[in-house]
Amino acid sequence: MENKSERIIIFDTTLRDGEQCPGATLNIDEKLTIAKQLARLGVDVIEAGFAFASPGDFEAVNKIAQIVGTETGPVICSLARARKEDIKAAAQAIGPAAKGRIHTFIATSDIHLKYKLKKTRKEVLAIAEEMVAYAKSFTDDIEFSPEDAGRSEPEFLYEVLERAIAAGATTVNIPDTVGYTTPSEFGALIKGIKENVRNIDQAIISVHGHNDLGLAVANFLEAIKNGARQLECTINGIGERAGNAALEELIMALHVRRQYFNPFLGRPAESEEPLTNIDTRQIYKTSRMVSNLTGLLVQPNKAIVGANAFAHESGIHQDGVLKNKLTYEIMDAQLIGLTENQIVLGKHSGRNAFRSRLRELGYELTETELNKAFVRFKEVADKKKEISDWDLEAIVNDEIQQAPDLFKLELVQVSCGSNAKPTATVTLRTPEGEELIDAAIGTGPVDAVYKAINRVIKVPNQLIEFSVQSVTAGIDAIGEVTIRLRHEDRVFSGHAANTDIIVASAQAYVNALNRLYAWLQNQPQPEEVNA
Repeated sequence: MENKSERIIIFDTTLRDGEQCPGATLNIDEKLTIAKQLARLGVDVIEAGFAFASPGDFEAVNKIAQIVGTETGPVICSLARARKEDIKAAAQAIGPAAKGRIHTFIATSDIHLKYKLKKTRKEVLAIAEEMVAYAKSFTDDIEFSPEDAGRSEPEFLYEVLERAIAAGATTVNIPDTVGYTTPSEFGALIKGIKENVRNIDQAIISVHGHNDLGLAVANFLEAIKNGARQLECTINGIGERAGNAALEELIMALHVRRQYFNPFLGRPAESEEPLTNIDTRQIYKTSRMVSNLTGLLVQPNKAIVGANAFAHESGIHQDGVLKNKLTYEIMDAQLIGLTENQIVLGKHSGRNAFRSRLRELGYELTETELNKAFVRFKEVADKKKEISDWDLEAIVNDEIQQAPDLFKLELVQVSCGSNAKPTATVTLRTPEGEELIDAAIGTGPVDAVYKAINRVIKVPNQLIEFSVQSVTAGIDAIGEVTIRLRHEDRVFSGHAANTDIIVASAQAYVNALNRLYAWLQNQPQPEEVNA
């Protein structure tokens, strides 16, 4: 088989494992938007979802396979349990892709066998072998994962992997499912597999790890040193519980320290060749897009993509950086696509200049999306004299989000002050076209706006997160508002950007409520009981 040992394969699972993060649920169009950006980023494999999980998941995987899974694009993968119905659904969903992969898994740790599967080791061996062979009947690209490998008995793990490879698995993925292992342990686990699985040379070793102890990235880097050649990661490290290994941290660690890692991949230490196919200049934009669409904010001190990652507050640091960046910076912000706040457009700029600049920034919009974004651009340009790249990104990210277009915010007006009771009046148009007006008093202007909106929409919910971020410096900056609300046991997010943060707050709330309302409309109704 093709020798992949000279390069690290990047397997992105933002749309599968990342979406399992509470509150990060994405609709089909949002998943497609992210998948297109992941292709621009240069990931090798996109795990687009779990096709059997729901009709929506199947449709998302299928649509991504059709549109993003081109000859020159990434491999499109679907997860499947080691069950025929799961594998068949996965095969059908990835069918349109030029390069498709089925990723099937079954647990191998004794604790999972006893309490979750209620099966013996012998039964699991037989299932793994049979289901990999079944998956192989649909496509040649098969990945097999022994779930909870980090806590599995090594000799049994070796046997399962050997059987899976013999049955046709071309990639074997070693998951630290519960984020339990340390770097030295994880490295030893990969080394043991490399030395004890007799046919391991016929498959690529992959790793998947959770960040419960904050060690996922360190574990992966140690795995590379011991023979792993595929990394399963997510943008911003999102995912279940404490999340996954963060793609941007892994990529930049391999980039900045490539002289250290080169010998482990059979290269001269001084080689400047990239260790992955990732276009690092797309990292920041991808991070922002995923944050905006999922409603999951990036903490300011987050490595690589956090707001403070390239900021210097200490006078000593500032002085050093001014004299030579290398004194306190190990990488250039431009490497990840974080450019200076360049002024590019103004209120007199035309549609062609607007479209051209968006293309330079990596945005390919449909005519409808471009029209909506251009209208917003003109609105903002009337309030701000100069529009920066960051402003443009905020406008475009806000406009291309595909929240259900149900309730529309027509007007929001507030009255507040030091000795006044904050009062808000809102006008919303219902999905049926009816215009409704209501008002409310709150503890502050945003609280008053939200109470007034709730009086109109009348869907029970609990606001659990509200945050405002400034896109640029200055009193005329665009403010981005992200909110998350809970209905029963589900979380829905909303996002909006505006120079008026009260308006942005209202739009974000309506955005989230529209997602909630759409979800409620799609739920099966209880059968009517005859009187």
